[in-house]
Amino acid sequence: MVLPLGGSATPVVVVGGCGVWTYDLGMTATPDDGEEVLAGGDMTAVVRVGDTVRRTAGPWTPTVHAFMRHLRASGFGLIPEPLGIDERGREIISLLPGAPASYPLPDFAWSDATLTAVAQALRRFHDASVGFTAPADGRWQWPAHAPTQVICHNDFAPYNLMFQDGRLTGVIDLDLASPGPRVWDMAYTAYRFVPLTDPDNPNAPFPGADAQAQRLAAFCAAYADPDIKPSDVLNNGAANLRELVAFIEREAAAGDPAQQAVLARGDVLIYQRDIAHIEHLAKN
Repeated sequence: MVLPLGGSATPVVVVGGCGVWTYDLGMTATPDDGEEVLAGGDMTAVVRVGDTVRRTAGPWTPTVHAFMRHLRASGFGLIPEPLGIDERGREIISLLPGAPASYPLPDFAWSDATLTAVAQALRRFHDASVGFTAPADGRWQWPAHAPTQVICHNDFAPYNLMFQDGRLTGVIDLDLASPGPRVWDMAYTAYRFVPLTDPDNPNAPFPGADAQAQRLAAFCAAYADPDIKPSDVLNNGAANLRELVAFIEREAAAGDPAQQAVLARGDVLIYQRDIAHIEHLAKN
C-alpha cells in the first residue's frame, strides 16, 4: 500500500495484506544525495547509504536495537547489525545480502526447502532470544502475549525475510518484536508459508486442505519442538488473525486514515475468510 504524505510526523502502525508496518507520514519521499530507495518495507521509507540501511525510528527502537545485539551475541547472525541513529533521527542498520520476497511470491517461496529453512530459522531466532532483558526504560511497540517463553518477531513473513538465489540470507524489520509464546510466532509464519489461507485468498495458492495439513506438519517437524503440535499452531493462527482484524477495525473506527484505507481495501474480509478456513482445518 502507498499512503499519501501528509503533515503529521507521527509514526503510525498499518496492518495490511502484507502484514503490519510502521510508516512515518511526515517523512519526505525524496532521499538525500547518496541515498538509494530500497524495495520492500511497504509502509516504511527505507534507503541505502553506503553499506547501511536507514529507516524511521520510534520510541521502541532502543529496545529493539538492544534485542538485536543480544541475538547477534547469542549466535543468530541472520539479522542486521544495529549501528545507532543518524542525524535525521533514523535508525542505522547494516545491509544484508539478498532481497525480501514480495507478493506475488516467487515459486521458490512455496518450496518444501524454503518451508523447512524458514521454520528452522524461526527456531534459532527464538532460541537466541532466550535470556534477553529489555532496558529498564525500554518499551515494545507491539503487545506481549502470555506465556512469555521467547521474544517473538511477530511478523516473520516473506516480506521480512531476505533471499538470495532462493536461499534464506536474512531476517529484517524487528520493530514489532515483543515477548510471547513460541507458537504465537509459529502461527503467523505458518499462515504465510504453508499457507493456511482460504481458497479465495488472492495472495497465495491453495494446495488443498490435505496438502495444507501435510505442509503444516512438515513446518512443525522442522521447528522441532515436541510440545507444539499442528493443532496448537492452527488454534493460535486463528487468534493471531483475529487480533489483527480487531486492531484494524478499532483504529479505523477511531479515525486512523491508514487503517480506514486498509479496511476499504478489503483486507479484513480476506483475513476473516482465512480465520474461518483455519478454524475449519482445526476441527478436522
